[in-house]
Order: sequence, then C-alpha cells, then structure tokens
Amino acid sequence: MKIAEIKEMSTDELNSKVYELKQELLQLRFQHATGQLENGKKITEVRKSIARIYTVLKERELGLN
Repeated sequence: MKIAEIKEMSTDELNSKVYELKQELLQLRFQHATGQLENGKKITEVRKSIARIYTVLKERELGLN
C-alpha cells in the first residue's frame, strides 16, 4: 500500500486493514514454513504495509498531520 492511500482512510478502516494484513501475514508464514510460498518478497511487503499503517495511526494520535 502507498502512504497516500493509507492517509486517505479513516481510523476504523485502518484498524480493520491491519487486522486483514495480519491474517494475510499469518497465512504467508504458514505457506513459507510448508514450502508452498512462491514469492517470499510478499511477506516483506505485507510487514511494511502494517508498519506504514501503524505510523499513520501514531501520527494521528499525536496530532502531527
């Protein structure tokens, strides 16, 4: 996800998106452990998306935007 897309979302939408991404990350980790994962970079992309969302949420909490 791009940071511009994330900043356009509401706080509730971001919280639900974090939940979805964490579920996806769990599935990717299972696939990686069983040798079924074809693209290992997908795990990195999902982790970075989660971090970006948490960054935007923290900025909103502190009133930095």
